[in-house]
Amino acid sequence: MFADQPLALALPPGSRLPLALAVAALLVAALAVAGSIPIGYNVRNLIVRWRTTLLTALAFTLVVGLMTVMLAFVAGMNHLTEQSGQPGNVIVLSDGATDELFSNLNFVDAGDIERQGGVLRDAAGQPLASREVYIVVTQPVIGPSGETLRRRFSQVRGLDDPAMAGAVHGLELFPGGAWFSQAGVETLPPKENPAGTPAEGADRPAIQAVLGEGAAQQLGAELGKPPLVVGDTFELGMRRWVVVGIMQSTGSTFGSEIWAKRGVVAPLFGKADIYTSIVLRTAGADAARAVSTDLNDHFKKAALAAQPETQYFSKLGETNRQFAVTIAFVTIVMSIGGVFGVMNTMFAAVSQRTKDIGVLRILGFARWQIVISFFLESLFIAVIGGAVGCAVGYLADGVQATSMVSSGQGSGKTITLELLVTNQILMTGMLLALGMGALGGLIPALAAMRLRPLESMR
Repeated sequence: MFADQPLALALPPGSRLPLALAVAALLVAALAVAGSIPIGYNVRNLIVRWRTTLLTALAFTLVVGLMTVMLAFVAGMNHLTEQSGQPGNVIVLSDGATDELFSNLNFVDAGDIERQGGVLRDAAGQPLASREVYIVVTQPVIGPSGETLRRRFSQVRGLDDPAMAGAVHGLELFPGGAWFSQAGVETLPPKENPAGTPAEGADRPAIQAVLGEGAAQQLGAELGKPPLVVGDTFELGMRRWVVVGIMQSTGSTFGSEIWAKRGVVAPLFGKADIYTSIVLRTAGADAARAVSTDLNDHFKKAALAAQPETQYFSKLGETNRQFAVTIAFVTIVMSIGGVFGVMNTMFAAVSQRTKDIGVLRILGFARWQIVISFFLESLFIAVIGGAVGCAVGYLADGVQATSMVSSGQGSGKTITLELLVTNQILMTGMLLALGMGALGGLIPALAAMRLRPLESMR
């Protein structure tokens, strides 16, 4: 998942992480057993100086816990963009467009695009193609007292045939819901104002909408209720909308969208005479690449930008790479601070235990054994703090967050995602903790080694 992320220090290849942890554990065990290290003395000292031990461990917990949550965010975004595209789909935009929002396709070209060789057909012989209009609607969210709390960015996708679009995108409805009708609207009882008079525009039919799971949850939260369900209504674009279905869309960008009849919503938001994209279903990834190349090179009626849908969503992952760079920088800065914190603590421990070191030397422990003793003490604190940090970070697994995926060229999609804490992230956190503990404990341990037995007893 993270192979293309520029986070080499914090994210070694996943296949090497278990091996690295195993080697580190075996090395620590070998040093402790074969080296005749006074482990009992180190444990008693950690217990006696429990306040200092706790504060040092908390430094590891903070760094590892924060890094785990940040990487879980990136992992969730990666998972979402990977799951959004169908390997056999081709998304067709107008030439030069990097996002659906800026694409404009003529009506007259749609039929010829759908009849392109390699496009699959349904049982009725119709091309498996979805003609779509993608719209971002900006609207203020009004509070109970009439004040503007913030602005809502709603993503509306206008469709000619919702069942066809669902089949092309591999999306189904939850039981109890239905795709919007051919008309795309229905008449509802008038909505009254608090004064008991019908609300403005109540005589107009409500727009039928199919919501993604994320959109249903977000709209419900704004209305102070649980996620919207079939039959609920909401306001958007000065019109009343009624929910007729909820898509099973968790794990894809479509989960944050509102689907409605193109003929109804496109004129409402100024896109009456265009499509922004046409999505074609082919036999597989190889066929999708072939159809994309054929459309780009040989379609004569208009200049097109066709590409496999998986490639399109991969480009939207540019935001993920930006987050990864930011996380790398923050992690490095925090790790440096953690190393110096551990180093300061261990230097203080050495200065407070000079007599103990002298006694250990008189009892026959060699200098290298003293080094390993203090080194293992630092690693022990790192293991405890790192484990707690991973446990705290793991609590974020499955937590929903709102973000944006973008190609990095001024456009993007607001999405609802779930943070994903993987085993790779947890092992990365433990390796980071061990690295901090090793760097922070090595120099103080070497300082302890240089103490002379008789001088330390004075």
